[in-house]
Amino acid sequence: MNTTAAGDDASLRLRAAAHEHGLRLRGLAAEHERAEHVPSEVYQALAADGLMAVHLRPELGGAGRPVMDYAHAMMAIGAGCASTAVTMAVTNMVGEVLAAFAHPEVSARECPRLAAGGLGAFGLSETNAGSDPAGMRTRATPVDGGYRLDGDKQWISHGDRASVLVVWAKTERGISCFAVPGETPGISVVRKEDKLGLRASATCALALEDVRVPATALMGEDGRGFRVAMMALDGGRIGIASQAIGIAEGALAVLSDHVRSARPGQLADFAVADARTRLDAARLLVESAAGLKQRGVPFTREASMAKLFATESAQRVCDAAAELVPASHPGRATVERSQRDVRVTRIYE
Repeated sequence: MNTTAAGDDASLRLRAAAHEHGLRLRGLAAEHERAEHVPSEVYQALAADGLMAVHLRPELGGAGRPVMDYAHAMMAIGAGCASTAVTMAVTNMVGEVLAAFAHPEVSARECPRLAAGGLGAFGLSETNAGSDPAGMRTRATPVDGGYRLDGDKQWISHGDRASVLVVWAKTERGISCFAVPGETPGISVVRKEDKLGLRASATCALALEDVRVPATALMGEDGRGFRVAMMALDGGRIGIASQAIGIAEGALAVLSDHVRSARPGQLADFAVADARTRLDAARLLVESAAGLKQRGVPFTREASMAKLFATESAQRVCDAAAELVPASHPGRATVERSQRDVRVTRIYE
């Protein structure tokens, strides 16, 4: 994709801002994990630099930057605080879905909220419908002027504090998709999961009981919501692959410091070399998928390949760091947190 010099400057500014935020978050990640909370001010600061709506068009409040910039920004934030990164990833994904499929009135209202630091949630999964959306039980019933949503959603990142949720439900025509403001009556948090990693990002079970939305809340065509979900998850895999690379880069930085200072032997040298090779290869796969998406050509296969390789490689790098970095090293806590946080990247999306 050809860019102007101004475009290149904008990319450099956004990536530099992401790098600075990542460094700052690295010093706060342990505190966020203990508190099981990332303050809203963090997301507002990211939003001020365009990081909560990287790819959204400027007229919707976004930064209007290419997918490649988003991938590199996700790596930088993931290296600082994985919990912050997953919230940034889901919010960017929700913004793209709204921009592509929501009624113009809805996208004009909700996208600027996300770009300003509001959070977007992705309400697809259910207890019996995780990787099998056909098992979905949430229903959308037509009522005067719109729809009534009833059901349950599971594993919803920051579902307790979302400004807008994209919710999938069954209608008579099949699976449909709806934009639901987070303050809509009838949405309640049933449970927050007690997780191994990403503990600063709440993962919630939500109940939807007599949730009323207008007809304009329907996104795309009635009964064609599965297509919306697949489009979102294709792009989401680029974001999660990038997050995984960032998490592993944080662990590798500690391992590399240990190797330089303690010279523990050839085994550790080989581990660093293997880690660097894997993460560089993963980065190239992510950039390949991002480049295809950026050009508007099919990228499902490449995004899936990048997500698979990046997350498996990131897990391997974090495991190696956990095995080789001693408890006495000041970065040991970072390694342990990275090992906990990276595990889920192989599961979601």
